[in-house]
Amino acid sequence: MRIRAIAAAVSGALARTAQLLLVLALFAAAGGTLTGCGAVAEVRARQVADARAREVADAWDGSEAARVWRKGYHPIGEAVDLPENAFHDISDKHAYEAQNFALRGQLPAAPRKNGRVKWESGGSLTLPLMEARQAYEAVAGGGNDGPHLTVTGVKLGEMTLSTSRGPATVPAWLFTLDGYDTPLKLAAVRPSKSLKPPVNPEGSGDSLQLVGTARDGRSVTVLAGHGSCDDGPAVDVLETSGSVVLSASVVGTKEGPCTADLLLEEVTVKLNRPLGDRLLLDAFTGRPVLYERS
Repeated sequence: MRIRAIAAAVSGALARTAQLLLVLALFAAAGGTLTGCGAVAEVRARQVADARAREVADAWDGSEAARVWRKGYHPIGEAVDLPENAFHDISDKHAYEAQNFALRGQLPAAPRKNGRVKWESGGSLTLPLMEARQAYEAVAGGGNDGPHLTVTGVKLGEMTLSTSRGPATVPAWLFTLDGYDTPLKLAAVRPSKSLKPPVNPEGSGDSLQLVGTARDGRSVTVLAGHGSCDDGPAVDVLETSGSVVLSASVVGTKEGPCTADLLLEEVTVKLNRPLGDRLLLDAFTGRPVLYERS
């Protein structure tokens, strides 16, 4: 699941980087060169970025889309909980990363059609349960002849994970692994469906990928892309009472020919106060920043 999510992030980040470099190139063409007019171009680019972030924040704050989003189930943490002391050795780790599993026995049917997500802060939501077969295939997409992990039993249980509404207890499929005392857990309900944002995207790039949120909620880490002719990605933040808007860019753009390489980096953004139930938004797309695309 994590591998597929990163692949999607790579595709989106490539489009984002290309458009950012194009914007910088247009500034350079208008002002002569980035070397001669770099300061003016950077100020103008900052003004444009700030205006876009404010546009996104204003569109979402108090909107019907924000109300619907806050009532849904949107994980901002890993939907897989590994066994304690995972992994015993490098072979087991490689097997997990390659999604190389072997099933011993039968997968059970779900005991009911729906499961309930319960938030620590109060409130709950009923969602359709994922079949055990779907859950198993989500983590066991490999199939090569290398090292593998053996699933010896499966049952329905619960797990706790972080969501846009705070910690929640969700139904989970518990996979017993040969050689491990505790199970591998996978959330058995899918995130709520995405909704149409109240603001149009600025380009065709995909959303930033959320890597994680600090335990105290005072910082978020995202996966951002940049090219081979710059000094790396930067992510600015605009905080309002209802949202946190992230604006990604590249810094230190250099003149001359560039290769088409895409480099991905984790960027941690500090917040003035905990994220709480505020929406985490991407200024580029105008959409919420998701931990994992469904």
